[in-house]
Amino acid sequence: MQEIKIGKDVLESLTTSMYEDHRSIYREYIQNACDQIDKAIKENILIGISEGEIYINIDTQNRYIEIEDNATGIEKNKVYEILGNVALSNKDRENERGFRGIGRLAGLGYCEELVFETSFIGEDTKSIMKWNAKKFKQIINDRTYKEEASRVIQSVIELKQEKEESNKHYFKVILKQVTNEELLNIEKIREYISMVAPLPFRNHFIFKSLIKEELKKDNLKISEYNIFVNSEQIFKPYKSDIKDNNNNIVNKIVDIDFIKLYDKNNELLCWGWYGISEFNGAIKANNIFRKIRLRKGNIQIGDENTLNKLHKENRGNSYFIGEIYAFHKDLIPNARRDYFSENEKYKKFEQKIKEVFINKLHKLYYKASDIRSAVKKIESYNKLQEEIKEKKEKGLFENKKELQLTEEKLQKTKLEAKKAEEKINKIKQDFKEDKNISKIVETISKPQTKTIIDEEEINKIKPKFRTQTEYPKFDRKTQKTISKIYEVIDNVLTKELAENLKQKIKEKLNS
Repeated sequence: MQEIKIGKDVLESLTTSMYEDHRSIYREYIQNACDQIDKAIKENILIGISEGEIYINIDTQNRYIEIEDNATGIEKNKVYEILGNVALSNKDRENERGFRGIGRLAGLGYCEELVFETSFIGEDTKSIMKWNAKKFKQIINDRTYKEEASRVIQSVIELKQEKEESNKHYFKVILKQVTNEELLNIEKIREYISMVAPLPFRNHFIFKSLIKEELKKDNLKISEYNIFVNSEQIFKPYKSDIKDNNNNIVNKIVDIDFIKLYDKNNELLCWGWYGISEFNGAIKANNIFRKIRLRKGNIQIGDENTLNKLHKENRGNSYFIGEIYAFHKDLIPNARRDYFSENEKYKKFEQKIKEVFINKLHKLYYKASDIRSAVKKIESYNKLQEEIKEKKEKGLFENKKELQLTEEKLQKTKLEAKKAEEKINKIKQDFKEDKNISKIVETISKPQTKTIIDEEEINKIKPKFRTQTEYPKFDRKTQKTISKIYEVIDNVLTKELAENLKQKIKEKLNS
């Protein structure tokens, strides 16, 4: 049988063409480091996860990136086999995040030299494997050069070994002469890693303890790692305050709820949490933690939009914050880690999560909209009453006709407010067993706005009119005559011109 060969173009697919987001290379190297920290704990190289550390250093001036962990490292006699071979990983795909053996190639497309440095505990050797990324890209881009993939790799790698202290254990990835500006933007990379990597929540995220308690109650564990970017430890950026584009707080997360979905064998498919707020509009993009994110092994799958398609409306996800953690072993991230590989469990996951999003979450922000609309009608009625009271007391009504029209408007607004109050009470009654909707009603229907102000006190006020206030030295008959003149002025002139003329008359008559 003729030997089958794999062409060099497959290498392009595994490097520069693999990920839409260039920053994904950080995710790939982080997930490999996390797997090795887990392994180091099992092998008693590290006592616990708190001892594991991943350091990322970005040197913008020298266009240099370094990613280092203090996990197991690689034995010197296995370095070539593990780092030189492609897609021959011996990792456990059920329990480890990076199991395909291609993630380490991610950096090749974005630098001129990719270097792996590693040392295994107990060995006095440091192994250094260099990949000539510049040459690699030249070969890949040379369409006249037909070469097998394995030969391309052999022609660009170089392995050497140096002395090292025998108690050292680490793995280091170095990108030299980085060619992509986005990868060197320290703040943007910190933001990206904060949402993608398996990190702890910040202590000031007030729902952190609730999430931890619920996980403990369900006998679940979500691993969190110490990751630093240029010496600054990174945390998940979740907050309870939601801001607008001008950085003003416009919404708050007032509570959280949980999602727990199982298959027919009662095996856990996924576990998650989401925020409850007033849902007063889609959360703006400057809140980098917006939308419910999908995760496996506590590493994000896809991006903020990955779960949009499972909501009743595409915009539905924009009203929430939260995370869905895939737990079932058959929910396997695909090679690009932008979704799951297709299988029966993936289909069951989609069906179940879609039911929750449509039947529960969609109802939340729609009912919140109904409650807000009803509250606004009550507030409009109460505000109009306060305006009438002020105008009566201060003599701001032009004449009886204006007072009459305003009172007619008040009665119409009152009817709408009564209906709004009934609607709120009906929602309270219909959803009294739904703690989330009850919380939304409580939050939006604040005490000062949820009931209608009594009109009786305002009706007792004897109204004053503008001419009475502005012309106190004239008798009532003269005031009424001036009021009629004002009415004619209002009928024939624009509001601005009419007001200017009234002021001139006032100045003249009171001089």
